[in-house]
Amino acid sequence: MIDSTEPEPGVPVADVVLPCLDEAGALPWVLGRIPAGWRAIVVDNGSTDGSAEIAHALGARVVTEPRRGFGAACHAGLLAAEADYVCFCDCDASLDPALLPEFVRAVAAGETDLLLGRRRPRGRNAWPLHARVGNRAISILLRRRTGLRLRDLGPMRAARREALLGLRLTDRRSGYPLQMAVRAADAGWRVTERDVPYYPRTGKSKVTGTWRGTWLAIRDMKTVLAEPGEATVDRAAKGSTAPAEAAGGRLGSGDATVGAGTAHADRAGEER
Repeated sequence: MIDSTEPEPGVPVADVVLPCLDEAGALPWVLGRIPAGWRAIVVDNGSTDGSAEIAHALGARVVTEPRRGFGAACHAGLLAAEADYVCFCDCDASLDPALLPEFVRAVAAGETDLLLGRRRPRGRNAWPLHARVGNRAISILLRRRTGLRLRDLGPMRAARREALLGLRLTDRRSGYPLQMAVRAADAGWRVTERDVPYYPRTGKSKVTGTWRGTWLAIRDMKTVLAEPGEATVDRAAKGSTAPAEAAGGRLGSGDATVGAGTAHADRAGEER
């Protein structure tokens, strides 16, 4: 059950978007980890296992997105969000939503514009080899396209809602998380990543659970990387770097700064 008590002092309230396709087994744990006072937006993307009903009973707002696709579900959640800050997290218990207050605190403090969780596997089966290979390949292509030296394109992330809307994201499949990073770079955002534990998921992966699924995801992402640059981004989104500049480049422990075109991260641990 979602904790409806007052939020943690000093942390702004955020909405957490949880794309969901047949995650009945994971939902109780995931929703129980939503930070106090925050709202969980579970976007049901065609579940047949009662996920929507479970999420509603546990106190989440349930949004129905009939178009199949990870990006379709994520964007429906973004459009349904109302808080100034929006977080994204998988709904399969592989990532812990209880870590998100630190993400939002960093964004609110002007330390970053988009903070991503760099997945660090816990257990042999947390991150299959083919998924790691695909992620690494896309990271290299992203660096060539934007200059961003991200080591992971994981689904856990946080940013300001209005700024995200200004990116005018259009991908509705597996390329959505990548497109967010690409357009953030084009808008001059400061993009950072922070290590997060990555656990074996509950149930079967709908995107990278097989070599074929990984290949299809890479195909979607290569389409995103072929997009033109700044013409796709609203002017409003380009103003999002001001808080980071004003903060004088402060970063929390464990962050790697990867602003567009420049890498400030220690590369020593970059290779997996």
